[in-house]
Amino acid sequence: MNVLVLNAGSSSLKFQLMNTKTREIFTKGNCEKIGLEEGIFGHSEGGEKVKETVVLPDHGTAVRMVIDLINEHGFEMDAIGHRIVQGGWHFTDSALVDDDVLAKIYEVAPLAPLHNYAEAGVIEFCREAYPSIPNVAVFDTSFHMGMPEMSYTYPLPKEVREKYHVRKYGAHGTSHRYEWKTAKEMLGDRCHRLLSCHLGNGSSLCAIEDGVCRDTTMGLTPLDGLMMGTRCGSIDPATVCYLQRVGGYTADEVDTMMNKQSGILAMYEKTSDARDIREAALKGDEKALFTLDLFAYKAMLHSGSMIFSMAGVDTITFAGGIGENDWATRQAFCEFFEWLGVRVDRAKNKECVGGKGGVISAAGSSVTVVVIPTDEEYMISLDVERLAK
Repeated sequence: MNVLVLNAGSSSLKFQLMNTKTREIFTKGNCEKIGLEEGIFGHSEGGEKVKETVVLPDHGTAVRMVIDLINEHGFEMDAIGHRIVQGGWHFTDSALVDDDVLAKIYEVAPLAPLHNYAEAGVIEFCREAYPSIPNVAVFDTSFHMGMPEMSYTYPLPKEVREKYHVRKYGAHGTSHRYEWKTAKEMLGDRCHRLLSCHLGNGSSLCAIEDGVCRDTTMGLTPLDGLMMGTRCGSIDPATVCYLQRVGGYTADEVDTMMNKQSGILAMYEKTSDARDIREAALKGDEKALFTLDLFAYKAMLHSGSMIFSMAGVDTITFAGGIGENDWATRQAFCEFFEWLGVRVDRAKNKECVGGKGGVISAAGSSVTVVVIPTDEEYMISLDVERLAK
């Protein structure tokens, strides 16, 4: 089946058309700066990359441009898959879109306002413009809905939890599912308790026991958990009240600070790009070294709670921009767990960069450590095939 995967952000639209059986990618790209005076339409077919300056007043225009590109090259499209950040309390699995599913995506949008509204709008356009093509919504949160009640419950008053649906939802579920699927295919019976590390500008960990999520680091929103590119991650929640009461910040200002001005960016101050910071660290920049050490330490710290939720670990996987490409961060992360018997082969670890995956644990390591470049689009396309058929 040929599946078009769409991933809408507040001002962007990533796309990829692929065959679920052969995994051939016919075209992929990104529409950027949607809603601004001058947009960008970047795409690649057969390795040839094209970047065009276009007018993209809305997401509907962007989708139409993508479909026109597909038709222009004569590619076939059987179904459309939509990556949805927040499925809320409604969805434990992906869903074939009908009016009810679409209404629920809008209902939970306040939990992810920058993404869900845009994503729902793209679905509406696709259903209206191409009524004969099935649409499937694939939720980042659905994989985590199988967590034990002990893991997802926040100890707040019951009326607050129930009225506002306050609980841990997690994120990156599609990536964590791919890590489990691929690790299990590689390792078979050796893989039961997996610590999945999705490390990038957005970072989260997931404890997966025999295919079931036991716990994850992101919470009600993606702000919780690890230190990230521009997000602070877990801090004392009273910090919010303190900054408002003593610092005079508004709720929106604190929200912006913690989501867009914190994390790696706040520590290094110049950039949140881990590649630039790693380059500076190699030259002895102390602030860069501390930033990367802090990132690894926070990830290690949260890993302890993930491992506890499974009562052990036999496999660790790395994915995401940092997880797949920064061998030094992987090395530092694993060295924190030497007391657990984790050993990494430095040569193998250094080889696994730039999209190359593989086992990087040393002989005799008590835990198998693997770099698995994530493929969320492929996981989405598999769900689309399963439900659209």
